[in-house]
Amino acid sequence: MKIHSAEFVKSAVTPLHYPPASMPEIAFAGKSNVGKSALINTLTQRKGLAKTSNSPGCTQMINFFTVNNQLSLVDLPGYGFAKVPVAVKKKWGPMVEAYLKDRSSLRLVLFVLDIRRDPGENDLVMYRWLEFYGIPYLLVLTKIDKLSKQQTMLHRQTIVDFFLPHSVPAILFSARTGAGKEELWMEIGKNIFMGNKA
Repeated sequence: MKIHSAEFVKSAVTPLHYPPASMPEIAFAGKSNVGKSALINTLTQRKGLAKTSNSPGCTQMINFFTVNNQLSLVDLPGYGFAKVPVAVKKKWGPMVEAYLKDRSSLRLVLFVLDIRRDPGENDLVMYRWLEFYGIPYLLVLTKIDKLSKQQTMLHRQTIVDFFLPHSVPAILFSARTGAGKEELWMEIGKNIFMGNKA
């Protein structure tokens, strides 16, 4: 996809503060520090569009971006980081669930995991939410440049097996090299013009 423009729109906590659902949306979900913001920056070719941090738990609200004034990218707050205040943790579930179940313009969730880490309980909760609400999703396995090709394939299989019995597509991605970017845009393109979810 050719990027002509990419802009931050706003941050929100409740549906009341979301921007209008006037264009198809692709959401990014996953643990803290798996590389969601770096993924958004790579896809949009804008280094500082989504704020990245070495400190997990940086994103604590839902951040909305637009691409080419035709598509909305939505960065959901990362989950599972122990040092995030308890009050923030308690808000995370209702905040994200409200977005996932009620956002009529949501077309696809990119479920982002660090390929070096085994999925955990919080990942399972996210997976079950997506399945329960019937939201199309695919796995994006980031940081593949940190592993050898053999390690990458072994870890990919471990992660995919974790989510069986469902067959879940898994795209290998590196923000450093750009690997997987074109494949991701192809998958996003397939979902942009789908009708409203059931």
